[in-house]
Amino acid sequence: MLIDDISFVPLQSQLPAGGAYGMSKSLATARATTLVRLRLADGTEGIGECWGMPQVNLATLPLLKGYLIGTNVLDIEHSFSLMLARHYHFGVQGPMTWCISGIDMAAKDAAGKALGQPVHRLIGGKQAERVQIYASGGYLTENSERDFEPQIEAMAKAGHRTVKIKIGVSPANDEARVAATRRILGPDVEILVDINSNYTLDLARESIARLAPYRIGWVEEPLAPQDFAGYEILQRWSPVPIATGEALYTAFDFKRLIDRRAVDVVQPDLSLCGGFWQGRQIAQLAMMEHLRLSPHVWGTGIGLAAAVHFVASLPVYPHANNIPRPTLVEYDLGANPLRDSILKNALTPVDGLITVPDAPGLGIEVDWDAVERHALR
Repeated sequence: MLIDDISFVPLQSQLPAGGAYGMSKSLATARATTLVRLRLADGTEGIGECWGMPQVNLATLPLLKGYLIGTNVLDIEHSFSLMLARHYHFGVQGPMTWCISGIDMAAKDAAGKALGQPVHRLIGGKQAERVQIYASGGYLTENSERDFEPQIEAMAKAGHRTVKIKIGVSPANDEARVAATRRILGPDVEILVDINSNYTLDLARESIARLAPYRIGWVEEPLAPQDFAGYEILQRWSPVPIATGEALYTAFDFKRLIDRRAVDVVQPDLSLCGGFWQGRQIAQLAMMEHLRLSPHVWGTGIGLAAAVHFVASLPVYPHANNIPRPTLVEYDLGANPLRDSILKNALTPVDGLITVPDAPGLGIEVDWDAVERHALR
């Protein structure tokens, strides 16, 4: 089970003119990611996904391969630790950890295939047959006034029971978007909101005060990722749960947040936080402080599959037979050919639930013709 080779495939899907969408800080004109191919000596191949700019990931790969080629795939986490220890001047917030994340995902996929076991069996065991999603949409666009309500109406038509929308332009605009969402979806759908770190503490308080009457499930990334003191103050004050973590790297970053108990819902992204290697440690920290966890997913169907296995492996503690709020996986509704078209068997929710694959590895099959169509040259 020795690692024979690792390669990266940079992918990008350009959005059509006028089709940019995104968050309070910026709109995306394309969706991009880096696909990881990890091959074992016997020919077994694992697939993963790295966050970040593909060109930067490609430049980082030669350094990492020097540590990993010839390593037993089951020992790979020790190599990751060595990388972080030796190259501490690089920090953990950036390309090295992006790449480690995708490589670890691919390593677990390859190990599962070689051993004939699904990834969830390798990272903690299967706790759930299906995982619940929340639908992530309600994006800002080039013409948000025109485009917003049709997005919410599509969510209502699809029957989503938990949805997340983008806010963060201003507290007044936040209330207008949430009021429209509640009006269209009705009283029983859970609404989550995402500010994408566009506010200072005073603005976050103003926004939350306006939104609390609409029974919001959580306010995501109200503050900058570095504002740990602000998060601590806000969490103590807020009548609405606070969620954050998509921009945090490794358990070291999350420990600073969790030790302060400055968050209610922890949101690691496996494609950037350090893969399953760090994801499991982050989940352990959250469990020890009795905090909820919900992985951030905003990439391809590969990252979605990883998040599904991850959630399926987590204990329900401190709950037992009755689970009042199941752990949610983000399901992005934005236009994104990289989410579904590069897989022959993309994971899709039915009645808000995704069945956990039991096939070896991640349980997904790549459509290499589709990958070729989206590969950057």
